[in-house]
Amino acid sequence: MKNRDLSIVNLRPQILSARITPNMSNDEYFQNKILRPILKLQNDLFLAIFKNYIKKNKNVFYEINVEKRLKYVEHAIQKDIKFRNNLKGIIIGQFTVEEYEQYIKNSSALNKRMMNLLISRIQSQIQLLEPNSDGIAI
Repeated sequence: MKNRDLSIVNLRPQILSARITPNMSNDEYFQNKILRPILKLQNDLFLAIFKNYIKKNKNVFYEINVEKRLKYVEHAIQKDIKFRNNLKGIIIGQFTVEEYEQYIKNSSALNKRMMNLLISRIQSQIQLLEPNSDGIAI
């Protein structure tokens, strides 16, 4: 493994709940072995990016109730193509070359998994998006 690839893999946190089993699909394996650790590693960055997205969209997010905020997160990530591509690039930038080669074989399905995981992650930390929050997850 090249220096960059080794460094990237070594940076990733271990997620004990992300089980790897012999009978899982390639996409599920990719999700649990690669995507989940990358999303956890980049968590604080994603929260900061989402706070900036809220600010750029005139802070409407802060004027709506929690249920609508959850939908706002989902809508922003699924429907705002520029924003979605930015988030996707942050994740793909953490792939090794070998992982990228795996990714491009089924990028459409993996993109869907990637964005669903990110939506869930941000929604579960919705309180950290408050304007006075430092956005750092514990």
